[in-house]
Amino acid sequence: MGLLDDKVVLVNGGSQGVGAGIVRAAVREGATVAFTGRRAEVGDKLAAETGARFLRADLADPAQARDSVTRTVAAYGRVDALVNAAGLTSRGSLLDTTPELFDAHVAINLRAPFFAMQAAVADMVGRKAPGTVVNIITTSAHGGQPYLAPYVAAKAGLVGLTRNAAHAHRFDRVRINGLNIGWTDTEGEDATQRAFHGADDDWLEKAAGQQPMGKLGQVDEIADFVVFLLSDRSGVVTGSVIDWDQIVIGGLD
Repeated sequence: MGLLDDKVVLVNGGSQGVGAGIVRAAVREGATVAFTGRRAEVGDKLAAETGARFLRADLADPAQARDSVTRTVAAYGRVDALVNAAGLTSRGSLLDTTPELFDAHVAINLRAPFFAMQAAVADMVGRKAPGTVVNIITTSAHGGQPYLAPYVAAKAGLVGLTRNAAHAHRFDRVRINGLNIGWTDTEGEDATQRAFHGADDDWLEKAAGQQPMGKLGQVDEIADFVVFLLSDRSGVVTGSVIDWDQIVIGGLD
């Protein structure tokens, strides 16, 4: 028996990185999985590997965020669980962020989860069926780095949205939780380090050596935790935003 047997799971932003890890873990645990991404060649490859259904979508468009749920329901009759894993991490400080960059962060990191949740929860409530949502957020939502100002603003909004929606729909038996992940080893992070921070080929080895556990967060570990939150094994937990990191928020040396 898998933790997600007989569940229909939609992973938005599931074609690479943490999202792709969640797709793989959900399939392994018995779920029927659909996932979205912008690049067809990447999505088609993961679909062929896992048997999950790839839905090409640009989540910056709120209609396409909603339609990701509509298309999943059209294919499988329902959606039992939603993961919002898409994220934009391009850099900007308070002083140099343009309105266009700010709006791009809000579109992906806050507005897309909002309207995907709207559609998914509407399906769950309409069927009078329990459901689960997990939003992938960030420990930077607690304050974050100066060069992540628009990212932090949008993701902090997602923290509030997670708790608000969980409270609103607790008696509908729809459980909504968030995961504040820390620095994670993904292909996207590698590209970001090289593009914005001039990182060399050995940046990951150096960064890992400076972490308390000797490594950055690992995609498969995050994916396993998300599967647990999506599953009945996590019990009644809702409205929780869990810090999944090796840095202790508020701890001082």
